Amino acid sequence: MAFSVEEIRETTRRITEPWQNKKGGLIPILQAVQGKLGYLPQEALETISRELKIPPSEIFGVATFYAQFHLKPRGRHVIRVCRGTACHVRGSLKILEKVKDIAGVGENETTEDLRYTIEPVACIGACGLAPVMMVDTQTFGRLVPDMVKGILDKFE
Repeated sequence: MAFSVEEIRETTRRITEPWQNKKGGLIPILQAVQGKLGYLPQEALETISRELKIPPSEIFGVATFYAQFHLKPRGRHVIRVCRGTACHVRGSLKILEKVKDIAGVGENETTEDLRYTIEPVACIGACGLAPVMMVDTQTFGRLVPDMVKGILDKFE
């Protein structure tokens, strides 16, 4: 869902308002804004800066330091392909290549229709199921490239 610049600013102002003149609100504000908008657009960061009187560079620094924050729109479904040692040895690179081929985008990119975002990760923590990928919160293991399309088709 796309938001207008005014909707972004108004949403951000409403979220920021209870935190004015209080310390320690930046991360909860960023979380709430991203929760509403799906990511942290530039207009939201500028509004937070103005409302809380915090330099834009400080807000940008926090937003880019933590992996939980995203400055670009993300897909409705996030595909994480494990690149840990066990997965790598068992062929996760072929799984990742198949995901990229089906989605038509590269690593850390989002499809134009905002259906998928592809994120290779260091480890999912399911080494016994290697190679593993996750789509949103669902884990799929013991994968071979031919299984990928059937899995992704479930997330239309």
